[in-house]
Amino acid sequence: MVEMIHWLGHASLLIMVGEKRVYVDPWKLREAQPASLVLVTHEHFDHCSPEDIEKVAGPETPIVGPEGALKKIKVGQRLILKPGEKHDFSWLLVEARPAYNLKKDFHPKNRGDLGYLLRWQDKSLYVAGDTDCLPEMEKLNPDIAVLPVGGTYTMDAAEAARAVSIMKPKVAIPYHYGDIVGTGQSAAEFQRLVKGVEVKILPVER
Repeated sequence: MVEMIHWLGHASLLIMVGEKRVYVDPWKLREAQPASLVLVTHEHFDHCSPEDIEKVAGPETPIVGPEGALKKIKVGQRLILKPGEKHDFSWLLVEARPAYNLKKDFHPKNRGDLGYLLRWQDKSLYVAGDTDCLPEMEKLNPDIAVLPVGGTYTMDAAEAARAVSIMKPKVAIPYHYGDIVGTGQSAAEFQRLVKGVEVKILPVER
């Protein structure tokens, strides 16, 4: 299942669900293929990039995200979700999960920023978005968890490792580093700290 996940740098992902392409927070795209679905976690420029979304989305492409982010998007079929809400695309079940800071002001809880729990066939994938290690993660047990490790605005490596110990996925993947905040050392530190769960550090594909 890990081979279905392509890290496009920073917090941008391309997830292949069969033949369908799911982009998460596309940003600084050098190559763009038509999206079957675009998921936006929140309104910050490095996550909600109208220019990059327009590269992959057409008039009928579903664009899912919180209200503040989708106000910036002028293409596609926009679908606002709040934390805890779900939408079934028949080929993919998308559950919006809360993403916020506990003691920082960058991502306030009341803004409704999102992570996503994706389910298809017998698979589940959690993309955390810009968040700290949250109590709500205790309810999750995804096959794969993609977690920010860059620190400053999100979890750092130690906090992300603690999130892994709470969720107990089969595989954990670090992201949100290498651009703006965090380095390859952040990912390596995450891998060192995680115990009992496979950590997969993905190469950047752009």
